[in-house]
Amino acid sequence: MKKNSLLFLVLISLILGSCTKNFEDMNKDKKNPSDVDGSYLFANAQKEMMDQISNTNVNLNIWKLMSQYWTETTYTDEANYDIVNRTIPDNLFRTYYVYVLQPLSQAKSLVADAPLVGAETEVTRQNKIYVIDLHEIYVYHNLVNMFGNIPYTEAINAGEFSNPKYDDAATIYADLLDRLATISAGLDENDGSFGGQDVIYGGDVASWKKFANSLRLKIAINLADVDAAKAQSNVEAAVAAGVFTSADDNALFAYLGSTPNTNPLYEDLVLSGRKDFVPANTIMDLMEGLGDPRMDYYFQNKIDGEWVPGIYGASNAYGNTSHINDAIQTATFPGILMTYSEVEFYIAEAAARGYSVGQTAEEAYNEAVRASFAFWGVPGADDYLATVPYDANNWKESIGTQAYIAFYTRGMVEYNEYRRLDVPTMNVAPGAVTGGPVPTRFTYPINEQTLNADNYYQAAEAIGGDDLLTKLFWDKY
Repeated sequence: MKKNSLLFLVLISLILGSCTKNFEDMNKDKKNPSDVDGSYLFANAQKEMMDQISNTNVNLNIWKLMSQYWTETTYTDEANYDIVNRTIPDNLFRTYYVYVLQPLSQAKSLVADAPLVGAETEVTRQNKIYVIDLHEIYVYHNLVNMFGNIPYTEAINAGEFSNPKYDDAATIYADLLDRLATISAGLDENDGSFGGQDVIYGGDVASWKKFANSLRLKIAINLADVDAAKAQSNVEAAVAAGVFTSADDNALFAYLGSTPNTNPLYEDLVLSGRKDFVPANTIMDLMEGLGDPRMDYYFQNKIDGEWVPGIYGASNAYGNTSHINDAIQTATFPGILMTYSEVEFYIAEAAARGYSVGQTAEEAYNEAVRASFAFWGVPGADDYLATVPYDANNWKESIGTQAYIAFYTRGMVEYNEYRRLDVPTMNVAPGAVTGGPVPTRFTYPINEQTLNADNYYQAAEAIGGDDLLTKLFWDKY
């Protein structure tokens, strides 16, 4: 099965790599080894996390639809916000809690108890634990931003908490920020961590430290409208401690050219042989109106010399529309966890709000757009900026529009940005189950209503109702 493929291969390699030296070894259960290196569990969880973030499988990840980057052709339920038919929330819970958070927790325990090897020190061990923590924090942040209150303190301990409580979302946010401050201060750049088992940074601790600060910035800016003081103090502390400063800091997952280690987009869009997605008119009309040269890198297949987007939420004929660019569908297109461009957009917003972040809003805005052009290999960023300069009087419009364009393919990141800044104007899906508006959250898994009923109903009541249009605590406008 795909969900266990990498871990299965790891366990098999461990089994085949061991020698039977005596009768006692022959009586060990080789199919269920008792000793698994925590590094392997970490690597597997890292891949599962990146697969979930990257893919566009409608059973697991519809954020590119929710952000109206893409729309569907024949089957349009998800573009109309029907997340119940395929039990998408249930699948998300399962993926993040079972296939990512549980292995990360197990990896942390194994790393904490494992004997040190070679040049490893206690500092190496602590660095590894901090890096695992960063992945956990990223996942919990995503889960809060999807659902609101979620299982947190009792989530990964089924033996003790078979029916975990749902923690308050704002309280989780505060704890995540505190954890990030501790991690940033504790990571020791003079020692190592996971080495080659870390597919994002190759175990480079200095890079993970910058990531920790950038993630703190990312989470803190979400609080700007609901707790300005906490947002400002954490944003300024994160920037002072050292966030991304160039594209060299990008947190990218290196996919390979052959299955099962290709980018899931390649599996969903190419290997499947299906033609389920086309670019939506929301982004294509916006970019065309701005004369944005990134269109040639995001899309392809002009018809009679014109871009022809799919109508968001409607049934679209694949052969009659423009298509997603082939470059995005390659096996080795990187998984994107965080980029320099993204960080600069957050800094631009922070500066627009009056925070002290070492750049003006205009400087950060310009740098964010330039970084986006560079990421996609598009020339002419400065010429483009001359046509879409930063507008201090309408900073949400300026930053929100360019962030929307820059975050293309990164549906969940943009979905957060849209809910905070309410930019750009989204199209109304013709069959939207909400009656028109873009959902402001996901509803909880259906299974929780029966398997964890008491905690589910308490959580639903606490957030104001388990509804697609219930706003999260930080979404005030």
